[in-house]
Amino acid sequence: PRSAPGSVLNNGHCRLKSMNFEIPENSISHETQGLSRNRLVVRRGKPFKVTLKSDSWLWNPCAESLVLEVCLGGLSKRIPVLFYEEQSHPQLYDWKATIYPGNMHPQSVIIHICAPVQSSVALYELLAHIETRRSRKTYVLGTFVLLCNPWLKGDPVYMPLDAHKEEYIKSDYGLVYMGSSLNVIKRPWSFGLYEPGVLEACLKLLEFSPQHLTDKNKDYTLRADPVYLSRVVCAMINCNDDLGILEGKWQVSYKNGVKPTDWSGSADILLRWASSKCRPVRYGQCWVFASVLCTVMRVLGIPSRVVTVFNAAHDGNGNMIIEEFYTRTGEKFGVSKDSIWNFHVWVECWMKRPDLGAGCDGWQVVDPTPQEKSEGIFCCGPCPVAAIQHHWLDARYDIPFVCASVDADVVRLIVHNGLVVGKTVDTECVGKLIYTKSIGSDKPENLTLTYKPDKSQCLYPRASPTTFKTPLIAIRGTMSPNLNVTLKIVGVPKLGEPIHICVTITNQCKNPRVLVGHINAQVKEYNSSPCEAFWDAQTEVQIQPFSVTTLNHTISHFKYQSFLAGDDIVNLAVVLKDMRTKETFLAAEEFSISPPQITIQIEGGNSIQLKKQRTVLVSFTNCLSTALYEAVLTVQGAGLLEGKQVAKIILLQPGEKIEKKVSIMATSPGTKLLMTTLSHSNNPNIIARWYHKVSVTA
Repeated sequence: PRSAPGSVLNNGHCRLKSMNFEIPENSISHETQGLSRNRLVVRRGKPFKVTLKSDSWLWNPCAESLVLEVCLGGLSKRIPVLFYEEQSHPQLYDWKATIYPGNMHPQSVIIHICAPVQSSVALYELLAHIETRRSRKTYVLGTFVLLCNPWLKGDPVYMPLDAHKEEYIKSDYGLVYMGSSLNVIKRPWSFGLYEPGVLEACLKLLEFSPQHLTDKNKDYTLRADPVYLSRVVCAMINCNDDLGILEGKWQVSYKNGVKPTDWSGSADILLRWASSKCRPVRYGQCWVFASVLCTVMRVLGIPSRVVTVFNAAHDGNGNMIIEEFYTRTGEKFGVSKDSIWNFHVWVECWMKRPDLGAGCDGWQVVDPTPQEKSEGIFCCGPCPVAAIQHHWLDARYDIPFVCASVDADVVRLIVHNGLVVGKTVDTECVGKLIYTKSIGSDKPENLTLTYKPDKSQCLYPRASPTTFKTPLIAIRGTMSPNLNVTLKIVGVPKLGEPIHICVTITNQCKNPRVLVGHINAQVKEYNSSPCEAFWDAQTEVQIQPFSVTTLNHTISHFKYQSFLAGDDIVNLAVVLKDMRTKETFLAAEEFSISPPQITIQIEGGNSIQLKKQRTVLVSFTNCLSTALYEAVLTVQGAGLLEGKQVAKIILLQPGEKIEKKVSIMATSPGTKLLMTTLSHSNNPNIIARWYHKVSVTA
């Protein structure tokens, strides 16, 4: 039988009347405030206290023994309760139960319990036995949750600096960086650590993992290791081969589910999964998978942060080379099994790696987006960032795949009538920028140099003119080293404004050149091949020996307004052909469009009190040069607002405003997010999406 905290069950006359888990005091001591309202949550390796109460002396120490017992599935450990004077030298790997001087009273006793630093993360049951040689009385005291302890030096997840622990363990607010390396967009995310039911959902995730369902006791034993925990949790975030949390989808239609861009926090996703008998929540993409993983790891006590890699490669065969194919008019088409995502989001978790050695301690990449299998399951990592930087390809786990994600070479091929008529090798594009949120700030921290090796000292092979994998296409020319073509987007492109393009051509040979070619723009998803071109231009230029020429082009808002919205990315390419030598030259770039602003104003400021109503005014002024038909402004916020609030207007002229006033009230403390979007009938997509951070105090 199990009992609620504070109640007691026994198998005979009840000497023990009640017990107190001292939740408020223990929560403060163990840095677990807010994780649960009615359950004791403590960290391994640090004592916590419980108080046992009775009508008279609970037991006679001269004739009886008081023994506690912690139970975990079919495993249990007996812990003799000893007075402080009786304790021998503390053992790091033993459970202890101690009564300190002054804590033994006629009707109560305070016991300090300490779990070993290598204890398993789980929900434990606590029993008490009063024993003589001939009899035993047993009392079921209740349950408690044991987590990793980054505050304790002996714990494999120990993190020495308080500011780091505050950011990577206790903070329930983060930023996800998206867009492109040329136009980085930051999206706030509510990790929801302190939302009611989130802790229980995280524990349920462990209980429904394939490892636990196959062998409970083995799983419980292995849960002491953060490396094992991270692999179990990583696999359970996606549902590809288990009862996992999220179903991924990257197509246009998200019928019967939530579009990935509409999520703004982890709590809603975890609670939906936990309440649906483990049916996967629809739908997720990389930043959703990663953000939910970050929530679970922080709840379990493992320091974690969300990391974005811009221009992340997916190298299916592990040869560190990504091929891209272009037509002679600059259109990119998807015939390669490899791909480059404009951004990819994963998680770094902090832990020691005794299986690999001290050089691999610290941040580890853990990627829950289902891409390739790792030892038979859809997960990736933990993969030491240090091993990625130094290309220690034999280290566990998944080093070659992650190395390619941040450091593969891109071979761009121009194809015509089955022939490769031109080629470039780009060794800088992949992993161009790697960001995470800074400690205590909304500014990005640049992690690129922690992942990328010094290429001047590389000892491993890189792509060369002959190391690419296109056996069915013949080569009829390569790029001349005497002519260089670069493509640049001028400024930061904003929706409603023209896009300015600059092509720079440098002729480094002694002969003049006549070049003709095309510039082409295509819309694409962040992780896919481009669609049909929405804009192109032809060009012809004469360039003198040893000279530089620039070509300027403009894409007007009128040309792209029906194709581009706030979440879209543009693939831009220029292909030039030398009419005398027949050489073909290619330059390519991808960029995202900044959306127009939606204004969010909260009455009284951005800090609100728990269960106190506040008014919010959300407004959008049409800054575009054209009218918007059937404009729709939406407002939503988990933990602040019930459902989605909507304002509509049939025709929104340039300079006119649409607004919506809503009332919000927080149901739990922490950081919440208001999300607002704008759409209209001219474009099938949302053209603007904005977030607002709200701090809730008790």
